[in-house]
Amino acid sequence: MKVRKAVFPAAGLGTRFLPATKAQPKEMLPLVDKPMIQYVVEEAVASGLSEIIIVTGRGKRAIEDHFDAAFELEYYLNDRGKTEELAQIKTISELASVSYVRQKEPLGLGHAILCARALVGDEPFAVFLGDDIIGAAPSPCMRQLLDVAERYQAPVIAVERVPRERIHQYGVIAARPVEGRVHEILDLVEKPRPQEAPSDLAIIGRYVLPPELFEILGETPADRRGEIQLTDALRALRRRRPMYAVEFEGTRYDTGDKLGFLKATVEFALARPDLADEFRTYLKSLNL
Repeated sequence: MKVRKAVFPAAGLGTRFLPATKAQPKEMLPLVDKPMIQYVVEEAVASGLSEIIIVTGRGKRAIEDHFDAAFELEYYLNDRGKTEELAQIKTISELASVSYVRQKEPLGLGHAILCARALVGDEPFAVFLGDDIIGAAPSPCMRQLLDVAERYQAPVIAVERVPRERIHQYGVIAARPVEGRVHEILDLVEKPRPQEAPSDLAIIGRYVLPPELFEILGETPADRRGEIQLTDALRALRRRRPMYAVEFEGTRYDTGDKLGFLKATVEFALARPDLADEFRTYLKSLNL
């Protein structure tokens, strides 16, 4: 389970953030002054992954431009002596080796991952869903999963305990604990009703998966909406081999939701030394 490559499905239309996403990718919406997708790519790099594969679609050119070199901007910043800004910009294009593949039709998360098959090849890989931005300690969320995957030589997914009244929004696992925050997965259920959920352990957007998942995705029938669901493929994978889940240590921000996005913006701003004091003073002045 030595993993080098990370797949980022980023072909969605971002309809929950219209009209802001009419002409720009949702993944490029900023949290303070950094686009959401950059936080997730930085997590991948901090976890030791060196090859980034982003699955894009129409209207996503801004993502490619963001991780590319910007010669005119770099020349301008250098000419004006803006060394700090120049270093920030150069760091983005030097984060990792980034490749792109198109998902030509919106056929579901499973199909988006399947689009990366040729670039991943016959080796295990990580999957990051950009809506979940995770501030983790003492190590990045994906690093926690990779350590468990290497220890058990098995696929691993991230999970988090959520209130029963919100469990219908998630994929949920049935599991038995094996050590600390690690569980062996017995089954996976997509968005169950609260009274039917097998646990309160919800699947979060981080996965460490074997290459055989591509074969399974290729055989997975579409659902009633015509989409190939990753959860269906994971259930089939579980029937073939053991799978594990990790209750990661850290704080998750659901930036795919407007309220979650706003909460993340406030908390990320308060974590910034250059903004925290003035921003906190402003928030207090609102007398909320």
